[in-house]
Formats: sequence, structure tokens, C-alpha cells
Amino acid sequence: MTALLGYAVPRLVVAGTHSGVGKTSVALGLTVALRRLGLAVAPFKVGPDFVDPAFHARAAGRPARNLDGWLLPPAELTRTLLRGAADADLALIEGMMGLYDGRSATSEEGSTAAVAKALDAPVLLVIDASAVARSAAATVLGFKHLDPRVRLAGVVANGVGSVGHRALVRDAVAEATGIPLLGTLPREAALALPERHLGLVLPGEVAGLAEVLDRLGDLVAERFDLGALRALAALTPPLEEPARGSPVGPELGAPATGEAGLPGPTGGPPPRTPRTLRGHSTITWRWAVGLGARV
Repeated sequence: MTALLGYAVPRLVVAGTHSGVGKTSVALGLTVALRRLGLAVAPFKVGPDFVDPAFHARAAGRPARNLDGWLLPPAELTRTLLRGAADADLALIEGMMGLYDGRSATSEEGSTAAVAKALDAPVLLVIDASAVARSAAATVLGFKHLDPRVRLAGVVANGVGSVGHRALVRDAVAEATGIPLLGTLPREAALALPERHLGLVLPGEVAGLAEVLDRLGDLVAERFDLGALRALAALTPPLEEPARGSPVGPELGAPATGEAGLPGPTGGPPPRTPRTLRGHSTITWRWAVGLGARV
């Protein structure tokens, strides 16, 4: 890596069509499977969520960081990624909600799509295939064409019932979109992580979490094209380190500590004074029991 060429950071975004489609399960399974191959995986989460990063940290054996395109300008997103993945073989970024969901119904600001474009990262789209075949192609085609600048590089079908079902989804998506099906997960109730009204429960509350992570790693190793996924991540262009003096300080890349020594909600420091970012409304952060709340 040189100043002229930038920093080579293999990276991949795991996005979904909607919340609850299986993004976290795919991200955790990929992390475990890649670690078994001897790779160091640096986990990231789009948005301010602190719960998913706690699971990522358990799977990766290292802190997870947040990449929040609403709070942080592009330069700070890049700096956070470079710092968090400096000693890793691959940066794995889990999106939030649906790929295009962000600040409003007519803008991608704050969305996973915006972060993927800012970091020039390919997107692996997770879809719910539990009750569809050819209609899966219509879903992927819509996501592909809504913003052609987002690089949809592969699809994961969750809820696949059989080898024949997998073939139907694979062929339909490939014929209509040209995007390959790079993995599937089966209909398996034991894989579901418990949730409550604000999302997943914390890792310490999940009985048998180690077994679930092992099972997800087994399934990904068996049912995903890990070679193709590694190639996609490695083909990303180098990233230039942003100049110092960006509107948000570089210290925000350091992970905070949350539940049981795991990363906290934003990867940022304790309280800071209110500020306005890029014309957004004033934002303050209140920290209590290691959990950040936007007020």
C-alpha cells in the first residue's frame, strides 16, 4: 500500500430487502466461515445500532465498528473503515433495514446504499425466498435498477426449501438480472436469533449462541461460494485516506466498550457537545450504562 495507490481494503456489504430478512445471520455465518479459513474479518454495521455489532464481535473475535452515513460525512466513513480493517484480511459490513432505507422515502441519505457507494463496496443482497421462485428475480431486478450506481454483485436466498427450489431461484435471478446466486440458507428454526420490539436481544441473553454461530458457519461453508465472495471483496479499488481536519474528529473511529467488553453503540467517545452535521438538525448523545440514546 502506498500514498499514490491508496489502501487496498477487501470489503463487502451484506444488505437486505428489508429488516428481518436474515442479514445478521448471513454476516455472522460468513464471519465464522472465513475465520475458519484463517482470515481476519473486521466487522462493521451501518447505522448507530449497538446490538448487531455485539454479535459481530462474538463471531469475529474483535471489536465491531459503526459506519453511520447520517452522522458521519464520507471522509469519516472512510477513515473509520481504514482504521478498523487495518490489520484484517476483509472488511464485512452489515447493512441496516432494507438496502435503500434511510432518511426519507425519496432520499438514500443515511442508507446502506449510500454507505456502499461512499466506500465503493460491492453489495451482497439477502432476499426472502421462502415462498417464491421466479418472483425472486423481480425483487432483485427492482433493487438493481432503483440506483444503478449501487454495485449489486451477488444474491443470497434465505429460506430455501430444497435443492430444486435453489435452482429455480438461481436460474430466475441470473436470467433476469445477470447477478449470481452466491449462497443460500435453509428454513431452519434453530437459526433464528431471538428478538424483541427494538431488534435482537443482547448476545449474553442468547442461550446456546456458540452453537448457533457454529451452525451458521457450517451452512455458509457448505452452501456459499466463498471463493467468489472473496474475489468480489478483493476486486474493490484502493481507498485514499482522507486529509486530516475533517468536520468530525478521527477519534470517532475508536471502538467504545459495551456489554461484556464488546463494542458500544457508535464506536465513539463519551459525551460530546451538540453539533450540526452537513446542515442536519443538532444532535446530542446521552450515554447511560454503556448505551447511547439519540435525543
